Formats: sequence, C-alpha cells, structure tokens
Amino acid sequence: MASVPLKAVDGSVLVLQLTDSHLFAEASGKLLGLDTGDSLQRVIDLALAEQPAVDLLLASGDLSQDGSVASYERFKALTSVIPAVARWYPGNHDDRDNMTRVARGSDLMNPVIDIGGWRIVMLDSLVPGSVAGHLADDQLELLDEAIASAADRHVLVSFHHHPVSIGSQWMDRIGLRNADALFSVLDRYPQVRAVLWGHIHQAFDGMRNGVRLLASPSTGIQFMPRSHSFELDGNGPGYRWLRLAADGTLTTGISRVEGLTFTVEEGATGY
Repeated sequence: MASVPLKAVDGSVLVLQLTDSHLFAEASGKLLGLDTGDSLQRVIDLALAEQPAVDLLLASGDLSQDGSVASYERFKALTSVIPAVARWYPGNHDDRDNMTRVARGSDLMNPVIDIGGWRIVMLDSLVPGSVAGHLADDQLELLDEAIASAADRHVLVSFHHHPVSIGSQWMDRIGLRNADALFSVLDRYPQVRAVLWGHIHQAFDGMRNGVRLLASPSTGIQFMPRSHSFELDGNGPGYRWLRLAADGTLTTGISRVEGLTFTVEEGATGY
C-alpha cells in the first residue's frame, strides 16, 4: 500500500473513476458500432477540462473488450495524460494475466491505497469465462484485513460487479453472485463510507446501512436503466468524480460528453 500526498488545501482528495472502456488492440476497434478509443479520449478530455487537480484515477474494470496486451497498453497510454496516481482492477471482459503483465513494475494493481484520510480497497470480482462476478475467499480476507487495519481512516471499497439489484432484470442476473459474503464483512465496520462499482454502464446512487452505493456511466456505450432485456440508452459516455473529505463525508457527481453519435450495429442483442 502507498500513502499519497494531498493536493487539495482543505484536506480532501479528488477521485476520478473511469469504467467500462472496452478497448480493443486496434485503434479503430468498435463495440456495437461505437469507437471505444475515441469515446474514452473524449471523456478524458472532458475530465481534464473540468477536474484539473485529480488525486487518484480509478479504472474500475472492463478496460479491455478483447483482453489483449495491446488494449491495456492503449488504455495506459491514453490515461497517462491525467496527472494523478492510478489504480486498475479487472472486470468480466478483462484478461487478468495480460492486465497484470502491462501493469508489471508499477503500483497500478496494488489493491489498497491510503490517500488523505481515506483507505481505498480495490477487489477483484472477475471469474474467467463468466459474465457475473464472485469475490473469492482471498478477496474477502483482503477486505477484512484492510478495513480492520485502517485505524481512524474512512474506507471506500470498489470492485467491478454490482452487489445490489439495480432494477434491471437482465443486468441483475449478472451481478456479484456472493454479495451476502461481501456485506457480512462490510457490516462489521462503521468506518466504511461507500461502495463503488462499474459493470452496469449507467449511474446508480443508493444507500444501505448508512453506506453510500455508487455506480457510474461507461466511457463508451450506455445501458438503459430499469430495462427488462438488453437495451442501449442514448445518454453520452462519461465519468464520475468523488470528493473525499477528511471528516468522512463524500460528495460526488457525473459528467458526460455531449453530441457524440454513432450507428448501433444492426441486430445487437448484447455486448
């Protein structure tokens, strides 16, 4: 784990979440008709214009669509212009080995980071060959130990798959399969302030037992909220920012790229 110097004079830190970029090895790779590299670049440009003092970039899974080394190298290059410490963890479309290979020699995939008055714990919910997620015993043990040793720090926990129902029938079948095991750990620790994930390609903001539950738009295609079956939404790609205050309060918001249009592939029924 690493301790990160603060930039904000008020003692708070700014986290930028980019999620579900679905890059390909090829620069012109498209997902359902959308050039995901171009879309990610537009989101990065927007974030740089709006958030000039980011402390931590959190890439919350599905960085890649094809799992290739080249796609992770592209993601690393595209996001290198953001002047912040960065952390990655995998989603269901990622290849854990290739992601780790590109991150080798860096702290990109270290699962715990102390930043300001907060400890952020990042878990791996990837199950190879499965769209749904699961937190293995070693991940739950990591979580328990990281929170127990956080002392007086506030805690944010992040991973890829959604652990609660989002009211979307097709998506709720492919969320985190052992959410009860996750919450059995979290419920023991009052210093846990928020849980943050990706995967659902849409915004989500809720509460559970006093803990904020958050999810964010993809930097690419968006899924229609509360849909019965797979359906795309017309909202633009975007990112989430989170301001983590020294007193444990959290403020957050979403910003989206406007005016990006693309032609959806005919007959698209999934991604």
